[in-house]
Order: sequence, then structure tokens, then C-alpha cells
Amino acid sequence: MLKIGDKAPDFTLPTASGETFSLSQALQQHHVVLYFYPKDETRGCTAQACSFRDQYDVFRENNAEVVGISSDSTQSHQQFSEKHQLPFTLLSDTKREIRKLYRVPRTMGIVPGRVTYLIDKQGIVRYAFNSQLKPLEHVAGTLEVLKTLL
Repeated sequence: MLKIGDKAPDFTLPTASGETFSLSQALQQHHVVLYFYPKDETRGCTAQACSFRDQYDVFRENNAEVVGISSDSTQSHQQFSEKHQLPFTLLSDTKREIRKLYRVPRTMGIVPGRVTYLIDKQGIVRYAFNSQLKPLEHVAGTLEVLKTLL
């Protein structure tokens, strides 16, 4: 995993709406909460996404944008986003290149990991949390650290 204080690698990926997301462009305006999750429409991933959704206004009030990444297709992301009314961006990392770039570990060597990073506007990792079994703690922990950033 990347560690607190590491420079977050830049990347570009397609969004669910077919646009292009670039980390460096997003950081020009906001801190970025970048969360990697295993799969759309699974129990833990849905709970996590809905928790980010329910706290989205608080993230925005603290100048942060939430971005989720999995290896699901843009079509899967679009359906997942619409069904659960997600106000934030979901990115398709179908080749798992960004997951590797951010050193997101697999659970039991099989399941794609669940890791959240808080990246400040300078591109520095300020928070990193890895827990497959505690999807809601990703949101609470990130918010706690975000509120300390100026």
C-alpha cells in the first residue's frame, strides 16, 4: 500500500458516464478521497458506497471529492450509481492497472482489496485505510482526517 506522506501517482480512467477522470486535474480544485472496492452490487461495497453517498455533503463542505474505483465496467458502474443514487464518480479500472499502481493488496490472494486514500490538493497521501470487513469505517476515518486539513 501507499503510505501517509507518499506522493499519489497520477492516472486517467473512464467514468461511468463515459467522460475521462484525471487525478491531477481533480486535485487542482479539491482534495480527493480515492476508494478502491471489490465489486458493484455486493453487500459490503453497496454499504460502503451508500455511506459515502450519505456523507457526501460533508466531504464537499470540506473541499473533497469522492471517487470510487473497481474493475467493473463503466456500464456496471452506471447501473450501480443510478440504482443507489451515488453523487460521486465511479471509475473503471478493468485492467487493474491503477489498483497495482496504488499497491492495493488482495484479500486471501483472491478478492480485490478494499482500500481508501485521502489525497490532499498537493497530491500527498494524508490517510490510508485497508479493511475488507469494515467498509463503513473507511468513511468515518477519512472524514476525521479530512476535517484536520486546511
